Amino acid sequence: VQLQASGGGLVQAGGSLRLSCAASGSIVSFNVMAWYRQAPGKQRELVADITRSGGSTTISDSVKGRFTISRDIAKNTVHLQMNSLKPEDTGIYYCYARFGGRAYWGQGTLVTVSS
Repeated sequence: VQLQASGGGLVQAGGSLRLSCAASGSIVSFNVMAWYRQAPGKQRELVADITRSGGSTTISDSVKGRFTISRDIAKNTVHLQMNSLKPEDTGIYYCYARFGGRAYWGQGTLVTVSS
């Protein structure tokens, strides 16, 4: 399984970005897909995840109401729509998938929010 994350960049506070994670396999076969982030000097944390059925999502309290996770099955892609961005959202965002009892990580995409 290979995961390719994209869509990061520099944005002003209050702006929006949409991250994409393209998977090499069929995403409906993955138990869960998720976005994590790691801010400078901090541990990696879960931002949002979506289950195989797509019927259940989890959004971290820190981004609830601003971020949305979704998927495009036809394109084997999971998106993270990020609105009302804040400087504290700055970090490297990683795509994650769990499949066959194993965890897979993408290479990360940098999001920088300026004040």
